[in-house]
Amino acid sequence: MRRFWAWPSELKRLGILGMNQRNADLVLPLNPRANFPNVDDKLRTKTLCEESGIRVPATLAVLRCQSDLKRLPGLLETQPEFVIKPARGSGGRGIIVIAGRKGRRLVTPGGKEYTEADLRHHCAEIMSGLYSLGGLNDAVIVEQRIVCHPVFDRFAVGGTPDIRVIVYRGEPAMAMARLPTQASQGKADLHQGAVAAAIDLESGTAHGGVFRDRVVEHHPDTQASLSELVIPQWPNVLDFSCRLASRLGLGYVGIDLVIDRDGGPLVLEANARPGLAIQLANRAGLMALIQRIDAAALREQIRILPNSRIVG
Repeated sequence: MRRFWAWPSELKRLGILGMNQRNADLVLPLNPRANFPNVDDKLRTKTLCEESGIRVPATLAVLRCQSDLKRLPGLLETQPEFVIKPARGSGGRGIIVIAGRKGRRLVTPGGKEYTEADLRHHCAEIMSGLYSLGGLNDAVIVEQRIVCHPVFDRFAVGGTPDIRVIVYRGEPAMAMARLPTQASQGKADLHQGAVAAAIDLESGTAHGGVFRDRVVEHHPDTQASLSELVIPQWPNVLDFSCRLASRLGLGYVGIDLVIDRDGGPLVLEANARPGLAIQLANRAGLMALIQRIDAAALREQIRILPNSRIVG
């Protein structure tokens, strides 16, 4: 009789990384708590990127207090499209993408309409901490809207896909693209129905993926074969990810990027506690790859050691 589950011992043998092991063996020893603000605060992450020559979406405004909301009408008048996000948000909560106008209303890529009063109220909610980690008072970031690279036209519906790279001890360990669908309402959120497409680290080419916990080879809406997706400027994606991980002072981190039509790879944010669904997309265990990185590092250390006499 075919089983649709696996014993813990079987998962361990396959190198599958579980949440408890991730926290105990990777997050706690490799990610100093003092460095968490580098990723939990998106403004600080952007500053570190800019100092390191890593491209990020342009910041149009930062609203830190209720009086700053007086600047919002003038900002909305001059910007045809933009993104509003909380500085300390997580999981994509509190983000609104404005793609254009319909009379006096502002419209998202999915067609949802907002009035100026709606956006003012939303910004006030962000400042109150409604979307922030721990419910603390927050700041509003208004930034450049990403224009999706045309290579994704057949692989994303109603929104902008992003790329996650897991970096372990300065080396890329695993990667995936998160592709919006009708089910996810244009959001690159796996929990809402986006496709997770595995990305080969050597070539930047997709090779299958997962949609709503089902293995897929095609985008569910466009039917485009995922194996035809090749991420543009892939070496730059890996370079930005590894350089930022080092700058953040974290040994195990997820770096999220987008590919802009004009600007190429741009870093969106980083995560000191990256999720584990990337293993489903790649149909491989993270621990197995992490052990390979450790083994390669050990071999390199042995290679560069000076000749020594063994006394025995």
